[in-house]
Amino acid sequence: MRTKLISAAALAASAVLVMTACSPSQSGGGGGGGDGSDGGGGDGVRIGIKYDQPGLGFREGDGDPTGFDVEVAKYVAGELGYSEDQIEWVQTPSANRENALEGGEVDMILASYSITPERDERVDFAGPYFVAGQDLLVRADEEEITGPETLDGKNLCSVTGSTSAQKIKDEYSQGVELVEQGGYAECVTYLESGQVDAVTTDDIILAGLAATPENAEKFKIVGNPFSVERYGVGIPTGSEQCEAINEAITTMKDDGAWQEALDAATEGTGYTPDEELNTGPESELESCDD
Repeated sequence: MRTKLISAAALAASAVLVMTACSPSQSGGGGGGGDGSDGGGGDGVRIGIKYDQPGLGFREGDGDPTGFDVEVAKYVAGELGYSEDQIEWVQTPSANRENALEGGEVDMILASYSITPERDERVDFAGPYFVAGQDLLVRADEEEITGPETLDGKNLCSVTGSTSAQKIKDEYSQGVELVEQGGYAECVTYLESGQVDAVTTDDIILAGLAATPENAEKFKIVGNPFSVERYGVGIPTGSEQCEAINEAITTMKDDGAWQEALDAATEGTGYTPDEELNTGPESELESCDD
């Protein structure tokens, strides 16, 4: 087991992570807006990201979006023939991702978008470009909680509608008390005040939460991931770009740009992704023949 202490971070400013359903996707910034659906060289490419996940996809006001998802999106777009000023960023909350692809609002989505059979029935995926694991965020001085099986009698927070906390109760610690909040920022506030003992979701999301300046050095990630979340590039069904996106992801990893982007997005957090997940069978790219 690895324990990762969270220290000061030079990441985006604080955010309120609202995970409830939002209004339809909202465009913002970037150039163009042409379809670009058959390859590079068009007027532009519309890429769906999240605006409320520090370290992955975060945007404050009219500023440029930041985070690992954003850097992967820029790299992929470049390999497809688009310059950064041809990218139109589109805010794409979790509840609207399939609709945004089916409705033609975006050409692709990179927004901590886990590849699942249910989603694959409505959209296609390239990737994965990252493999996360569900983990726990606890206070920096916590010693008793070392994994999901050590939560009996503890209070565990996750967001309303998430299945992460229920998974722990069903499979690991039946005696855990579940607490739901509207967003992960609220969960972290509860954690700091002692109202809950842990927060759970994907490890890289927890790293982004802990990396905000107001949370510096207050929390740590347990470092014992117990699920597999394969983050893919969502694309419309039948998109001809699948193979080119997979090639771009491979190139990004091979030339070191992937690791550089990940290091920059989690700088100062002490977070290290699970190497086995990101090099093993779970990281195998999706077939573009389906």
